[in-house]
Amino acid sequence: MSFLVLLLVLWVEKFSALRQRLQRDGFFHAELARLERSGKTHPWWVLTILVLLPVALVALLVHVLAPVAYGLLALPVHLLVLIYSLGRGDVKGALGPFRDAWRRGDEQAAVHVAERDLAITADDASSLLGRVEGHLLWEAYQSFFAVIFWYVLLGPAAALAYRLLALVAERAQFPALRERAEQLRHAFDWAPVRVLGVSFALVGNFVAVSRVMLHELLNWNIPAPRLIATVGRVATDMPAAAPAGPEGLVGLDLLWELLLRSAVLWYACFALWTVLG
Repeated sequence: MSFLVLLLVLWVEKFSALRQRLQRDGFFHAELARLERSGKTHPWWVLTILVLLPVALVALLVHVLAPVAYGLLALPVHLLVLIYSLGRGDVKGALGPFRDAWRRGDEQAAVHVAERDLAITADDASSLLGRVEGHLLWEAYQSFFAVIFWYVLLGPAAALAYRLLALVAERAQFPALRERAEQLRHAFDWAPVRVLGVSFALVGNFVAVSRVMLHELLNWNIPAPRLIATVGRVATDMPAAAPAGPEGLVGLDLLWELLLRSAVLWYACFALWTVLG
């Protein structure tokens, strides 16, 4: 059933607006703010209420529905939870204004747009483009690959746990709570970011990626965004210095193609796993 759900997710993404209607985080943000205002800001208490409780309810619901009607009643739950757990917004579409400014050669506008739309700042145009490339890789990873990884491995509850931790880490105002959420998210990212790195090796420059991955494979301390940015750049053989003008956008296109090839590889592996299982 998991592979069927993954196929339905692709269909919903392409032909339906269900994702936009379903991914409403207003209640979650309000509850997080309420708990922080109430003074009950012990990190583990807040994480138990906002993450563990809904994850446990989803796991219980799936467990109850799984034996009923050959699991058909559980299928909508899987689909809805997985769609909600995907990242927010359009990863590629969000780069549109930046690409337009960069294509025109208007570096000042590109800097402004990157700060406004992507929350990225840089001292010069070359480093700005490098950070935007890293942003593309990270957003694609955390929006899709990490969620799919945990869904296939442990089911919809694990995918939901990843997204709720990400929301807490992004929205929490209290440093202690944000730190605990980021630590747990780092643990969630450790395995899938390395699996994606291996995927980059298989669909990109295998030798260059292998050098990086062998060095960082067991490094617990390296942040997932930095690892995925480094591996993605070497997988596409991108130059160290980004050229100005439209030529500089070639790197973004190469990275997007790399991500698409990796997604196809993942789906092929999941299909094979389903058939052999």
